[in-house]
Amino acid sequence: MSDGLAARPVLVGYDDSPESRHALIWAVEEARLRGLPVLVCHALHWPYALKPLSEDVMGQIDQAAQEVVDEGVRRARELAPDVDVRRILGRGSPAAVLLELGRAAELTVLGLRGQGGFEGLEVGSASVQVAAHCVGPVIVVRPELQPRTGPDARIVVGLDGSPASLAALDLALDEAALRLGTVTVLCCWADCGSSSWPEPLPFVDSRALRRGAEARFREVAAHLAQKRPDVPVITEFVTERPQRALLDATRDATLLVLGNRGNESPPCLLLGPVTQAALLEAWCPVAVTPAAIMKPRIPPG
Repeated sequence: MSDGLAARPVLVGYDDSPESRHALIWAVEEARLRGLPVLVCHALHWPYALKPLSEDVMGQIDQAAQEVVDEGVRRARELAPDVDVRRILGRGSPAAVLLELGRAAELTVLGLRGQGGFEGLEVGSASVQVAAHCVGPVIVVRPELQPRTGPDARIVVGLDGSPASLAALDLALDEAALRLGTVTVLCCWADCGSSSWPEPLPFVDSRALRRGAEARFREVAAHLAQKRPDVPVITEFVTERPQRALLDATRDATLLVLGNRGNESPPCLLLGPVTQAALLEAWCPVAVTPAAIMKPRIPPG
């Protein structure tokens, strides 16, 4: 358990939208399980004023924003009276405020979209920006899903050997240990030597390549799993597109954990295509980890 005075909080973005209320439930549970405070954050952003507003009007806006934060704190304390609940009213866009505060947070939790989202928009811009730029883990929560603990808590993680995916497995093991659940480590293999591949490589023994890749995958997964010997770990190596395999695996999962960018992500992308697809379509909350937080060491290949 952490010292409450020095502990890095679980940061949650709250704007009183249904999505942010579900994010608050998840954040409070994370804080309770980790023995950390939860920091309820609302961002006050007024981008449309063409001229300075009167003090009375600004006072009313400030008061409304404070009431949103107070409501989030009240809900959090009702959910877990034993958790230290803190508040902050940020100034600026939600993404900018959360990214700045996220530097000092253990992890950041936010809803799929907030009050400012356009009708029909499946994922809010703040969710994408925070997941893409945050220096720590970010959990994007879908509505109407309660965090589970116990044997039914199944954490799914994608592992492709990229630095960010190693950090993802590290987080997945922590989450499973906290929830007394299991981890399913999934690796998706593309058979680049088969005739079905768009441009099959010449003189390639695809079966030997697969055997080597699968052996290395299981070796790395087993090595990193030593950190949490009490957590049951299942490894699955499948020949299937990662978007489809990972999304199918989330149907009965508690949490999907992915790196922000995988091996095949172009450098210009802040979020890889698999992670973007998961934010749009996963059946459970999605945690995104950047490579910068990678702590595990893997055996030499």
